[in-house]
Amino acid sequence: MSIAEMERRVAIVGAGISGLLACRYVLEMGFNPIVFDIEDGIGGLWRHTTKSTKLQNHKLAFQFSDFPWPSSVKEDIPNSQQVLDYLNSYAQHFSLTHYIRFNSKVTDIDYVGESNEEINSWELWGGNGRPFGSKGTWHVTVQDTKTFSTGVHKVEFVVLCIGKYSGFPNIPEFPAGQGPEAFKGKVMHSMDYSMLDNESAAELIKGKRVTVVGSQKSGLDIAAECADVNGMTHPCTILQRTAHWYFPDLNKWGIFVGFFYLNRFSELLVHKPGESLLLSLVATFLSPMRWGISKLAETALKWTLPLKKYGLVPKQSFLQDVSSCQIGVFPDDFFDKLKEGSILIKKSQSFSFCKKGVIIDEAAKRLETDVVILATGYKGDQKLKTIFKSPIFQNHILGLRSTVPLYRQIIPPRIPQLAIIGYDEGLSNIFSSEMKCQWLAVFLDGNIELPSIREMEKDVKLWEDSMKQYAGRYYFKSCIANCSIWYHDHLCKDMKRNPRRKKALFAELFEPYGPTDYAGLTRKRVFEGI
Repeated sequence: MSIAEMERRVAIVGAGISGLLACRYVLEMGFNPIVFDIEDGIGGLWRHTTKSTKLQNHKLAFQFSDFPWPSSVKEDIPNSQQVLDYLNSYAQHFSLTHYIRFNSKVTDIDYVGESNEEINSWELWGGNGRPFGSKGTWHVTVQDTKTFSTGVHKVEFVVLCIGKYSGFPNIPEFPAGQGPEAFKGKVMHSMDYSMLDNESAAELIKGKRVTVVGSQKSGLDIAAECADVNGMTHPCTILQRTAHWYFPDLNKWGIFVGFFYLNRFSELLVHKPGESLLLSLVATFLSPMRWGISKLAETALKWTLPLKKYGLVPKQSFLQDVSSCQIGVFPDDFFDKLKEGSILIKKSQSFSFCKKGVIIDEAAKRLETDVVILATGYKGDQKLKTIFKSPIFQNHILGLRSTVPLYRQIIPPRIPQLAIIGYDEGLSNIFSSEMKCQWLAVFLDGNIELPSIREMEKDVKLWEDSMKQYAGRYYFKSCIANCSIWYHDHLCKDMKRNPRRKKALFAELFEPYGPTDYAGLTRKRVFEGI
């Protein structure tokens, strides 16, 4: 290996969707990537799903920009196995598996070669505003999950693609004597349930009274599986704290979201980070239309579905759920299961355990159950924070803030030679991750110049304030759904590409934007002036 090649070594942590994309585009720019993944195959979260899990998008919105779904997939909403097969075919097509080291757990990463005092004195990211060139290198400690041997890999750049929804389950805290230890049945997190194969999962819940804590997508999927196995004989109970706006299907509702929330005109209705005075005035003037579209969706859903009957009418607006990436699709036949009584929903702001089950909202009435599955989410921020060996870098990732500070949702301003892909959220994460990986590849190739650290932090604050404005208390999810085109415009301009991707004015304003609109952004001829 030549000295030049050694200075371009890139480590990618994770071989899920973001990791595969990062590997593909880093390779395209001539770098030398090495990908570490704890699993024995690619796919990330899609390797461990419940039997009923399907996409929450139409497949045309959830695809790689230049690699369509195979013609053999006839369904508009593929299931988890079809998604995993699609990811494997992508990796094979671009010969990515050669660069992946499976069964390799990254225990920590440590930046070596620059003192903390020197790093703190930098005005530009990495000291020079570029991805390479400083004295520092990353030491990536990797454990082989089969032999338990440990090694250290030295690289010049690290890309973290570890996701938010795995590894660090969010387990509620309980007063002494009121936690899982007080319960004689079985308690597990949805993460552990999804790790089971279909046969083992069915055996676990068969003939059992199951209580699912949480009513987001994973909770609903698990409840639907329990209902399929046990029917009305042993109904599955969902403990719900907050209802969110969910669709019955994506046939007509996917069209609604596309034309009212995913085109350029729809973004004229919302305030955007760093917008001009004119755009700000337009958003203010059109705010009644923004409110009306949200109310139209709420009214239509309440008219179409028996939400009020089952206590499923959210308190927050449809716009807030879109802006915090919390809309979704109900499992198949979900309301039929509610009607027949194989799924029950109980409102609960808090709960605790007792010997025979759970106590809801400190009430005297106890809910007797055999199995409790905690669909209570993950601590993605803690997962990201603890991979850093340095307490200083841990503090830069998550100090007093409740969101991870990332310039362009990619670069942590105070941590050199490192990028994070897939932490923020959108309505199609494969789409969003590919845009970021294209931007990152161009940056690594030296064709994007970063502003000063202070300017990057100001930009981070602008985006955080925008998330707070529309997502409310859920802004910590770092969702950019309501201004994703505006965000992609910034990435395109950084890459010296035209952000207007449609061929006509009407299409530019009113057609939904999708993955194929941004294919080929990293082609070398663009930057070489050919």
